[in-house]
This record gives sequence, C-alpha cells and structure tokens, in this order.
Amino acid sequence: MTRLTRLVTAELVPPLLAGTLLFTAILSFGYFFISSQWLAGVPVSLIARWIGYQMPDTLVKVLPMAVVLMTVVAFGRMNTERELVAVQSGGLSLGRLARPAAVLGLLVTALSVWLSLWVAPRANVETRGLYWDALTGAGLSQLSGKTVDLGAGLTLYIQGYDAASREMRGVRVEKWQADNPRRGTVIFADRGTFENNQLSLRGYGVYGVDYGAVKALSAVPDNDPAALQAAVQAVFPSVVVPQNDTDPLNVDTGLSRKQTLAQYADAIGADSEGWPELITALTAPGVKDSDRAAARLSLNRKLALPFANLVLVLAALPFALRFGRTLGVSLGVALLIAVAYYLLFSVGLSLAGLVPGLPELGVWLANIVFALGGLWLLRRS
Repeated sequence: MTRLTRLVTAELVPPLLAGTLLFTAILSFGYFFISSQWLAGVPVSLIARWIGYQMPDTLVKVLPMAVVLMTVVAFGRMNTERELVAVQSGGLSLGRLARPAAVLGLLVTALSVWLSLWVAPRANVETRGLYWDALTGAGLSQLSGKTVDLGAGLTLYIQGYDAASREMRGVRVEKWQADNPRRGTVIFADRGTFENNQLSLRGYGVYGVDYGAVKALSAVPDNDPAALQAAVQAVFPSVVVPQNDTDPLNVDTGLSRKQTLAQYADAIGADSEGWPELITALTAPGVKDSDRAAARLSLNRKLALPFANLVLVLAALPFALRFGRTLGVSLGVALLIAVAYYLLFSVGLSLAGLVPGLPELGVWLANIVFALGGLWLLRRS
C-alpha cells in the first residue's frame, strides 16, 4: 500500500510543479509586459526583485490551476494506460487511489492560506513601493492633488512632488477630533518629506481650529475690539509658527510611505491587508460597520481561494477519467475547468458585495458548486 501511494504521488508531483512554473511564468510575463515602458535602463537585479515580490500573490492565484492540471494529467494518464483498472481489479477503490491527490491538495491549501494571509499582503506593499520609488521614479507624484488618509486620524494633501529631491510641495495635514468633527488641527507647510512612518515638514504653520465658534464672530459688535479678539481666539485656539523657517516638524503617521503608495498610487490599491489587520477590523471596538463588513468579505475571499486547491482535486477527477487521454487534451480540459472556476468565483464575489449581511454565501459559491458537482460526476463515473 505504501508503495502504491509513492507511485501515485510520483505521478502527481511533476505536473503540479510544471503547472505552477508554467502559469507563474505566464502571469509574471504579463506584469513585465504591462510595465515594460518603465523598465528601460533599470538593472536586471531590481526587475528580478520586483517580480520576486509578486510571487506570493501570484502563487495564490495560479496554484488552483496547477492542482487541476496535476489531477487531470496524472489520473488521465493512469486511466489511459489501464493502470487504474488494474489496481481497482485488485480490490482498491478510486477513493483510496485518489488519497495522495487529496493530501497534496491539502498541503497546497495550507501553503496558499499562509501566503494569502501572511506573506502576500506584505509583499504587495513592497512591490508597489519598489515600483513607484525605484522602477518608475515617480514616487509620491501620483498623490499630487489628492487627499489621502494616512491613518492615526491624519489626512494628507500635497500640491506637487519633486522626484529628484523626494520633496513634497504645498503640504496640508489635517487631524480632526473624533467626538467633535468641527474642531481639529490643520498644518500647512511649504515643503516636506515622507519617509517610513514620518512626515518631516518645513516652512510650516500649525493651527488649532474650532469651526463651531465661527458663528460667534457675527455677533461681535463692530466697536468692541476686545470681543472680536476673543472671538477670533476661540476660532483659532492655538497657532504655532517656528522662528526659523528651516526648523522641521515631525509628524508620525499610521501608514508608512510604502503602504500609502500601495493603497493610493494606483487606481486599484494593492491587497495589503493580512490576518492581523483583518482580525483587528473584525474584533476591535469602534470600527465602522462598513469597514467591518469589508474585512469580513476580504477574510473569506482570502480563505476561499486557497481552499479551491482541495475542492478542485475532487472536481477535476471525473474529467480526468473521461477526457485525460493525451497531454494536449489534459491541458485543455484543465484550463477549461480553471477558467470556469474563476468565472464563478468572480460572480460569487459580485453577489457577496450585493448581500453584505451574508458575504460567505457568495464568496464560497464556487467552492460549493464545484465540490457538489465533482461528487455528482464521480457517482456517475
């Protein structure tokens, strides 16, 4: 029995590795091709590092396709060569023969969960930071004219950005009180830098403001300068301007420079939330309902796709027995199954967004359908 397990596993591993390499190469070439206009003159080592940072997220996406290819090619070949018939005639069931495939699917699922929730989010942040700061050299210029949330209650606006000096121009930083949205602190600065988790501002002015006190200005008599001064002081309870224009003001931020680029530099932000961030959003007090619902949806999505590796072993097995006659046919069947799964997975995500109260049903729809479909087809085989 142990020898049979080793033989079946030996049939499964080569197509699994070959499929992983093939589909990873295809996706990596796509990344390279789309960004090729920015890569002229960039050192090969830097390009390799950029592609390497994308590997965790890429593997999460391609492993289900590789698992389908593994199942269809291996069991299709064994069925064509009548090896399955010979073994079953000896009293072993198909379920027993498929056990090594299930074990490999479970191992790949565990690897994919780890990549999806712990490795890929951090690698995605590094990817975007490297892309904008090193490959394109654009840096924070993508944020010019935008107001972005830096976390820790801070918002940042920059009028312009000098990529050569890595300096922001025309900076505005705001922080408003959670219990009084009309009262807060506004910082204006001529220039500044943003490195790691710190803004360093120069030529700045710090103004405490209370817009709730603005109404009192209209009630101040024209002939009472002292009352006018007191009313203005209530609107601007504190003003800080440095004596030396070169003195810096350092402000700690919730998001780092790389995280800010990952979230705001592109039209579609990088998937940078992992297990710690999602669990915090789901369990911490004071989180907005919309943010909690988004975290619930994201966590289920990051679990559902890895578990597709196990589900697709079951779903691909009946197709392997029926159509896995040659390598070309097996590859075509595997691609059709993978495309069908990803299309249904996308439909499920759309449905999950329409039913925020129960996102699990939509997110896991593809896994449920393919698992039930695989069982039904196996019973008919």
